[in-house]
Amino acid sequence: MQDDRLAQARLLVANYVEPYLGMPLGAAKAVKSVRFEAGRPLVEVELGFPAGGYVNTLAAELQALLRQAPGLGDAAVTVDWQVATHVAQGQLQPLPGIRNVIAVASGKGGVGKSTTAVNLALALALDGARVGLLDADIYGPSQPRMMGLQGERPVSHDGKRLQPLAAHGIKVMSIGFLIEEEQPMVWRGPMVTQALTQLLSDTNWGELDYLVVDMPPGTGDIQLTLAQRVPVSGAVVVTTPQDIALLDARKGLRMFQKVAVPVLGIVENMSTHVCSKCGHEEPVFGSGGGARMAAQYGVDLLASLPLDIRIREETDGGRPTVVADPDGPVGRAYLETARRTAAQLSIAAASGAAAPSITVEET
Repeated sequence: MQDDRLAQARLLVANYVEPYLGMPLGAAKAVKSVRFEAGRPLVEVELGFPAGGYVNTLAAELQALLRQAPGLGDAAVTVDWQVATHVAQGQLQPLPGIRNVIAVASGKGGVGKSTTAVNLALALALDGARVGLLDADIYGPSQPRMMGLQGERPVSHDGKRLQPLAAHGIKVMSIGFLIEEEQPMVWRGPMVTQALTQLLSDTNWGELDYLVVDMPPGTGDIQLTLAQRVPVSGAVVVTTPQDIALLDARKGLRMFQKVAVPVLGIVENMSTHVCSKCGHEEPVFGSGGGARMAAQYGVDLLASLPLDIRIREETDGGRPTVVADPDGPVGRAYLETARRTAAQLSIAAASGAAAPSITVEET
């Protein structure tokens, strides 16, 4: 009888399709144990992505599921999470102390890549992860302003490694901390590549679950160098719905594919605009482009985010949306995006392989 109850509980939990993973908990290797404790079944689930604000919700859902089954009304459920290390390019070693590197990229500028990167990093931290943010856009660093750190300068305690600055619970490094805000970076490619490599390797990041890298726009030498030399765990491609942005986003996606970095998903920015006066909603840049691209390349559409003046106001003011209004609709959308992103990465880490790759045939 006891064995039957455990088997039934194990089956129900293993077959539960977790929404962020998009697959059954059993297939994601998230069912840690099912056993008897204090005379009743105890189910332990361990997610592979940060879920500090979600574990109670999932535990309640699984508890309700078990209560519906005869003989399992007294079953108890505990949910925890643990971030594993995953490096897509097998020939590269993980960076010391950094479990995962997530590159946030776009094929072109002006699509909200940096805004997505900073809110993604902040959302991961809000769920309990240890997070760093590297501003890799040497020519146009924007994270110092977005994080409210203009005018701040990093220090070095040993004369060799810089201490990252901290804001809103995450560690931040940018070339913008080392130059004046309006100073142009009149550097050629090799100098930029060297500077970027130093910012990454000569920063004392400490222990991080995720280092989010705000990549420069485009698919040139700098982007390729970063993708080839840095042990990137996965990439997020940011676009807007219109065809011209999607054309360049496809190039960015294929670049990661060429260097064996899995694309965790696509974020579509500026999907719709809601008038602040009348509430009318309109897809000013077209509709469905991100979803079509995701379907075409077999990756997830992580989010469709609105064109909202508050996003611009909050990032310009140094308090991005996840900090300024975490419980608002846009703040919640960024949190959902971060969980989906980290969940996709956890699937790759659990399987010991990269996320599903995309095959490009030359025609």
